[in-house]
Amino acid sequence: MIERRIKQELAERLGEVPAVALLGPRQVGKTTLAHEIAEGRPSIYLDLESDADRAKLADPEFYLAAHEEQLVILDEVHRMPGIFQILRGLVDRGRQKGLRVGRFLLLGSASIDLLAQSGESLAGRISYLEMRPLDALEVPPKDLDRLWVRGGFLDSFLAISDRVSQRWRQDFVRTYLERDIPMLGPRIAAETLRRFWTMLAHHQSGLLNASDFARSLGVDSKTVAGYLDLLVNLLLIRRLEPWHSNGSKRLVKSPRVYVRDSGLVHNLLGLTTLDDILGHPVAGASWEGFVIETMIAAAPEGSTANFYRTAAGAEIDLLLSLPGGALWAIEIKRSLAPKMERGFYSACEDLKPQRKIAIYPGAEAFPLKEGVEAMPLPFAAQELLSLGG
Repeated sequence: MIERRIKQELAERLGEVPAVALLGPRQVGKTTLAHEIAEGRPSIYLDLESDADRAKLADPEFYLAAHEEQLVILDEVHRMPGIFQILRGLVDRGRQKGLRVGRFLLLGSASIDLLAQSGESLAGRISYLEMRPLDALEVPPKDLDRLWVRGGFLDSFLAISDRVSQRWRQDFVRTYLERDIPMLGPRIAAETLRRFWTMLAHHQSGLLNASDFARSLGVDSKTVAGYLDLLVNLLLIRRLEPWHSNGSKRLVKSPRVYVRDSGLVHNLLGLTTLDDILGHPVAGASWEGFVIETMIAAAPEGSTANFYRTAAGAEIDLLLSLPGGALWAIEIKRSLAPKMERGFYSACEDLKPQRKIAIYPGAEAFPLKEGVEAMPLPFAAQELLSLGG
């Protein structure tokens, strides 16, 4: 079993606040991690997609009050949004008895936007933590290409072959489209949403142009925006916002969009093996998204991620603003001999970042000109991770 880096942070959060919401897409390992955290302490687990477990909460206040000395794990909590107001009362009464931390662990497959009720009801009582698929710091360097090809969902990564992994991801996509999304409420034809998701994979790392997507799907731009919001809220798509400043430069205003898991990019495009991917035009954009997800996961809490692009062609793939104000400018290359374009150097002249890094798929770090450092992904991610202690 692969030890997840988030486990320690989750345990720490439970020791600090009454409730923690662990968010992440389905099959990312939230339930397994919750059971690991529960080992060695009094706890109960309720799956709110189970009729039997939901029946126990016919009178949730009475039932949960009877377990106030235990860690209560509520899985798929977005299925019962009315529970949050009740949890608030239980948390407040528990504080009067000295029960101040580690009361509730809430697991959800939707983002904070879909759990807005918890923010309103549990303000000051809840901490949010996102669980992502495996990243480049959680596998041995020798397995980095396998992680890129198959993505970070554990069952996909550990499958006995690329073909079996591909079938797992096909079933994952089908389940989301035909079961999970309809359960969340939106009435969207599964085939329409599949087409949109596939278009996003073809468009990996591109600037969002809702009008183009709308024309291809035969819908209006507002409908496309709704589809995109849904997939972002389900933590399946990343909308990377452009850097904005008060300077005189004319900056691009449209976000870039990425299918967050590289394995899903390849599945949606019918790419099974490393050779399939390297021979496809999406290879560079897929690698870019893969690197971005790992770097954001490794960045210290409180960091923000953007890209930088001006009308004149100055461009940085990933700009990380770290706590304290330091900027890291990161260029991403799928080449063993990375060469930096003039646009990157121009962007660095504009922003004066503290670090300038070119991430490439090689095995050693070495200097490039004008203070740029070429680094393998695990090296760069580990440096970021160390900043957060």
